[in-house]
Amino acid sequence: MRTPAFHVLKSINSHLSKPQFSTNSLKMKLLYPTSLRITPSLLEAFPSVTLHPYDPRADTIPTDLLDASILVTWVNSPSNLAHAFTSMPNLRWIQSLAAGPNDVLAAGFSPAKIAITTGSGLHDRTVAEHTLGLLLNAARRFYEMRDFQLQGKWPGHLGGPQPDREPGSFRTLRDARVTVWGFGNIAKTLVPNLTALGAVVKGVARSTGVRDGYEVYAEDRLAELLPQTDALVMILPGDASTRHALNKERLALLPKHAWVVNVGRGTSIDEDALVDALEAGTLGGAALDVFEHEPLEERSRLWKAPNAIVSPHAAGGRPQGAEALIVENLTRFLADQQLRNAL
Repeated sequence: MRTPAFHVLKSINSHLSKPQFSTNSLKMKLLYPTSLRITPSLLEAFPSVTLHPYDPRADTIPTDLLDASILVTWVNSPSNLAHAFTSMPNLRWIQSLAAGPNDVLAAGFSPAKIAITTGSGLHDRTVAEHTLGLLLNAARRFYEMRDFQLQGKWPGHLGGPQPDREPGSFRTLRDARVTVWGFGNIAKTLVPNLTALGAVVKGVARSTGVRDGYEVYAEDRLAELLPQTDALVMILPGDASTRHALNKERLALLPKHAWVVNVGRGTSIDEDALVDALEAGTLGGAALDVFEHEPLEERSRLWKAPNAIVSPHAAGGRPQGAEALIVENLTRFLADQQLRNAL
């Protein structure tokens, strides 16, 4: 009796016999970025594929690798991806390790012409952990304590007896009303940690529903939700529909003690309107890990805005499970199956 493995191998061999992948040696090149630590034996189960490192920060892909069929991307420079777009005619699949492959699309690649898969799920834990850290920093005022420490001063107003869960303030996550705008995989990882610390969480997404046991409201309810928010966590993708989603009008709906935490995309906040609110004292603070222009420009008003915490796009940066995703999608690719996280 033939085993399931026999049928998989038969499918792979059948796929490799197709003219679109045929070369003299029936070998396909998979390029992986040196920005990713990878196990040399990663492809030992795939004799039809060879593994080749490349520098994602270089302006060009090496000439001897331009005939590759598969490209794994991670923190590639715009010029590197632009060169790949114009110079790699055999490319059939790009595996981005970013949660959103904006850089790949910006280079000209289209999912209508080439398979493009994302790294969705690889950053859930790290971004959730960083977000929790930013919220605790804001609530417990660690950033302010550090400022006084560097001055050699004792910030007595931040210690000693403190009011417990004082109304109209954000000093603890216990009973804090946290609104998470952008309720995807990262939010689903973050929210259980918030509720474990006593926060009352509401989600916002494009459509209403219950996700993992949490109530999620449509964006048309923001006018109702924002005035009842102590901390607004933004995990929105970066596209035309989310540009300046948090604008002057919506900022004005937040209570003056509320904090904004952004770990999604910098373009989702009108930064000038945000700084205006911070300087006017109509917003409690902002902890930002992403910005419209990165690195954050020296002339940016955010550097010295009151109660602003600047985090240098540090929430992710460590794709966890990247090798497993590459192997899974390579298996699917060779077997002509639907790829995971495909656009």
